[in-house]
Amino acid sequence: MTDVLRRGRASLAFSFFAQGVAFALLVTRIPAVQDRYGVSDALLPAFLAAVPVLAGVGSVATERLVRRIPPSVVLRWSQPVVLLALLGVGAGERMVELGLALAAFGLAVGALDASMNMLGVSLQRAYGRSIMLGFHAVYSLGGILGASLAWAGAHWELPLLVSYLPVAGLLLPLCLVGSRWYADGGAGAVEEPAGGGEGSDGGVVFKMLLPLCLVMTFAYIGDATVSNWSAKYLQDVLGSSEQLATVPYNVYMVTTLVGRALGDFGVRRFGAVAVVRSGAVTAAVGFAVVAGAPGAWVGMLGFTLLGLGLCVLVPQTFAAAGRLFPGASDAAVARLNVFNYVGFLIGSPLVGALGDAWSYRWAMLVPMVLVLVTTAYARSFAAQPDRYGGGHERPRTADVGRGSNGV
Repeated sequence: MTDVLRRGRASLAFSFFAQGVAFALLVTRIPAVQDRYGVSDALLPAFLAAVPVLAGVGSVATERLVRRIPPSVVLRWSQPVVLLALLGVGAGERMVELGLALAAFGLAVGALDASMNMLGVSLQRAYGRSIMLGFHAVYSLGGILGASLAWAGAHWELPLLVSYLPVAGLLLPLCLVGSRWYADGGAGAVEEPAGGGEGSDGGVVFKMLLPLCLVMTFAYIGDATVSNWSAKYLQDVLGSSEQLATVPYNVYMVTTLVGRALGDFGVRRFGAVAVVRSGAVTAAVGFAVVAGAPGAWVGMLGFTLLGLGLCVLVPQTFAAAGRLFPGASDAAVARLNVFNYVGFLIGSPLVGALGDAWSYRWAMLVPMVLVLVTTAYARSFAAQPDRYGGGHERPRTADVGRGSNGV
């Protein structure tokens, strides 16, 4: 059974990696997509907002699907749809074709994100120790590779389809082959939750899940702020060159990868509460440094701290949901995943509106405060008895429920 767990962990890690590559290839080539289809600046926000909205719909639909089929089956078929939809974005010619491709991408991404994290939570339970940050570290690695490939495509002025086809052609069969070894956990949405069926009532689940939903939203508001405003902030506010303004996001991605790669060891040693608190405080300090930076290099120091701080929040939030609802972890993860997209939708417009109406320096203090609020909810990450670290690791278990064939 140990081999089952190891194969399941490796195949799931590859899925996280492939999703990081695919998502980065799409979002970093938005200007090229806009040019190809003639999407106006006024219409572009509607197209971009539709993707996370539909992803939320896909996540909610996944909660219902996993009552009847294992999350591994959802993941096995949603990941190829994401890659094919990416090809559709590169291959289309009319705006309606772009709309259909983005709609398919959004719905499939919601199902993919939810099912990947469901499997990650259940595998962590089977291992009896923290491994969720490692999955998200691999996602960050995929994002770095995808962004690098997108840069190469833009630099050589390659058509979108030429950029996307080799990547999808390689990843799609590898994902299908790897999906043979997905391992579903023993506890899922179809089971009665621990504690007398408390989690079976949607209102009770949401009430207990609300602190984690807020943490997820605040984390993604912070992430969207860096993704969408770091270059503009460095260039327009701190007076950097256009070339230097591209560096903060790359630094942020690298520090996110480093923080997640090391984060599981921190959880095992100090516990999830300490890691979440330190991450939130580090991120808040990062926003404060960015807001008060006298020049570009100090600003980049702030974005570096943001990567190290924010990177631990999302993986630990999914893991905490699995511990809070051990008998309904799939449902909890699916509902929590919706707030990923809520934060993404709120973050960029919020900072932009405050920056235009007030100043971008002061606007950076808003995500700082929201991230600091996370420390008030840190206790939600310490559900017993599944507290990993600090001498509280559970013995490993081989209970992985249904196998990769969904039986």
